[in-house]
Amino acid sequence: METALTRLVGVRHPIVQTGMGWVAGPRLVSATAEAGALGILASATMTPEVLRAAVREVKSRTDAPFGVNLRADAGDARERVRIIVEEGVRVASFALAPSRELIAQLKDAGVVVVPSVGARRHAEKVAAWGADAVIVQGGEGGGHTGEVATTVLLPQVVDAVDIPVVAAGGFHDGRGLVAALAYGAAGVAMGTRFLLTSDSPVPDAVKARYLAAGVSDVTVTRAVDGMPHRMLRTELVASLERAGRVRALGHAVRHASAFRSLSGLSWPRLVRDGLALRHGRDVTWSQILLAANTPMLLRASMVEGRVEAGVMASGQVAGVISDLPSVGELVGRVMGEAEATLSSLRGLGPTPPLPETLRG
Repeated sequence: METALTRLVGVRHPIVQTGMGWVAGPRLVSATAEAGALGILASATMTPEVLRAAVREVKSRTDAPFGVNLRADAGDARERVRIIVEEGVRVASFALAPSRELIAQLKDAGVVVVPSVGARRHAEKVAAWGADAVIVQGGEGGGHTGEVATTVLLPQVVDAVDIPVVAAGGFHDGRGLVAALAYGAAGVAMGTRFLLTSDSPVPDAVKARYLAAGVSDVTVTRAVDGMPHRMLRTELVASLERAGRVRALGHAVRHASAFRSLSGLSWPRLVRDGLALRHGRDVTWSQILLAANTPMLLRASMVEGRVEAGVMASGQVAGVISDLPSVGELVGRVMGEAEATLSSLRGLGPTPPLPETLRG
């Protein structure tokens, strides 16, 4: 299935595996690339040295294109961009809108720039700055998310920009892919669905917790870092929501200390990164610290398997997922369902015109 996305990045299928911290490592990304979709390596939880090693490991496993996800506001963003360029990575993905200068630097090196956004105005901004495509996530998506549903946000963005738009938030099967294409998207991006595969490095006990969740078990909370964050309701989330400011600050300092030891960041740097994430919001000092070290809370569950002590970012689709296919099986299934859905629609009457994104 050829779309503007597949032509842009050189993959066979219009499917993107998102850059999930502690989850989207070389194993998952290379499996996705080999299956013909676009795998995105998560770098926010890596030092620059580990990032370079991870990129090289993916390249040793596959010749297919893949990408690296960056935090645009990270203090070492330019160093990470340099690694991407030097190692010949095909795609740079951003969790926040990158600066005009970063976009230009990447494009001059031949790297495809694909920021993730949650609002039409942000898509318009990065498109004006030269982004090659944009991933737009509706409120159903996991992690930091907005309030507008994908079905409302997606057509707004498609109508507003002239670059390929990838739909994220609420997708897990071929019917969703066809729906996104009908809205004018060039493909879909999925996080939770790829997390729940046999190629995902997440511990089995954590995967079981996701599979046991219903749609109502996936909540949005501001208790972790002051920003809307969609995740499974865990004991930690409930504790933070109940805690007063002093107790919450104690949680934050303990986690910040652990993350500082792991990452090598100084306390001033950790606070600066937290303030950068604040973006003018009225948040507490505990939330500023937690914003800077949320990766540590994710690590507790996604690496150590401590579901009672960690953050488990999740899209609402966790409530309708019930199996753990391999990535190859998942991508094949999604594309098979998409083709079957398109055939069924054609059988309803005269063949409808193809969406612009599917025309040659």
